[in-house]
Amino acid sequence: MSATLSFETAVRTPYWRETVPDAAPCPPPAGDIACDLAIIGGGFTGLWAALKARERWPDARIVLLEAGTCGNAASGRNGGFTAPSISHGVGNAVARWPKEAETLIWLGRENLDRMAADLDTYGIDGQFERAGKLTVAATPWQADGLKAMRDSYARFGIDCTLLEGDALKERFDSPKYPAGLFEPNYALVNPAMLVEGLKRACLKAGVEIHEEAPVTAIARDGAGVRLSLEAAVVSAKQAVMATNAAVSLIRRFRMAILPIFDYSLLTAPLTDAQLDTIGWRGRHGIADSGNQFHYFRKTADNRILWGGFDAIYHYGSSRDPALLHRPETYARLAATFNEAFPALADVPFTHAWGGIIDTSARTTFFAGTALGGVVAYALGFTGQGVSASRFAALAMLDMLEGRKTERTELRMLRSFAVPFPPEPLRSLAVRWAQRDLAAEDLTGRRSLFLRGLDRLGIGFAS
Repeated sequence: MSATLSFETAVRTPYWRETVPDAAPCPPPAGDIACDLAIIGGGFTGLWAALKARERWPDARIVLLEAGTCGNAASGRNGGFTAPSISHGVGNAVARWPKEAETLIWLGRENLDRMAADLDTYGIDGQFERAGKLTVAATPWQADGLKAMRDSYARFGIDCTLLEGDALKERFDSPKYPAGLFEPNYALVNPAMLVEGLKRACLKAGVEIHEEAPVTAIARDGAGVRLSLEAAVVSAKQAVMATNAAVSLIRRFRMAILPIFDYSLLTAPLTDAQLDTIGWRGRHGIADSGNQFHYFRKTADNRILWGGFDAIYHYGSSRDPALLHRPETYARLAATFNEAFPALADVPFTHAWGGIIDTSARTTFFAGTALGGVVAYALGFTGQGVSASRFAALAMLDMLEGRKTERTELRMLRSFAVPFPPEPLRSLAVRWAQRDLAAEDLTGRRSLFLRGLDRLGIGFAS
């Protein structure tokens, strides 16, 4: 089967939506609302903020406003990789925040533990599986990178195992990847099930959720904040802005992130015999070590999600919904899938979809307050928000309370992201960085341009 034919009949919506029943609608406000806390955005960040706010303020009126339906954007379109990290990995913490790297790493691991505990407490079935993650290398220099990662993990007491030869084949067997590093403390979720579980928990706790309720403007209003909707006004004492990859309601944040499009293919369900041909017997997720990297995992019914590699920026930071589908990227993904899994070349793809990543120049999220301290924000998760969104929600609530905590004192959060330049320099810089990152994958040599960005603490990732 050709790479093109393998996905041309694929459903162009995220598979995850099919795994949850249609939820009862949460209609837009019927009139003006006055509340204690308004939350803008119904993805992971907004839902965690609402649930954790209810824990802190049992009697508060909490209103969540979602422009579409909860989880319709990035939170429902990702691969479900749930990292024990808030800093986009150990290496990123050490490179960009060396003085607080140990704290960042510890807080990331604690956050995953507490996320798992929260899911138990609220009875949320997000198909949470702490089955580990295998990072694989395709080239000698990538294999050397895995050894350096192993040594870095050892420094911080992180359990991992370097795998080669038969040891690797016990977990995964592909002609493309001769080496791997397995870390057991890593989880996967079903994103749609997690969103629906968080939403149900919020509603049960008395949070008011309004969908199809886009906020068109935000402004200080006396001691509080005023949110303008198409047919209503929400007046709140405080607000949380959890809009991430959407165009920010506050202008100064619009240069702080890039909307990067990421795409996924999903196979038909595989038999045990088919999975045995690639040696993938566990439930762990897998990612490769390239700058242009693939991430792949099994679903509950043993489909393979194959995503990543292309990270597409469109001129002017366009977020046109038509860009969520890109046939040339689907074709490239299908071709690289067949290269990694020649034994599965005849397996069709049933689903193909894209999503938008809120990429920051430091590849980590940042958080703070605006409008005189009555609005808290967090954005720039750079593809690592499934677990970090929970931590960000807690940090924003700390900030609204004016509390100094281990979260609010992190320089990673408090340092505003380096803004991206205006067009056309923005597109030129992205293309230059992507060209050099692709060349590094092929040669193992980092360009002068990329080394300069490294020294400035600037990166480009998805």
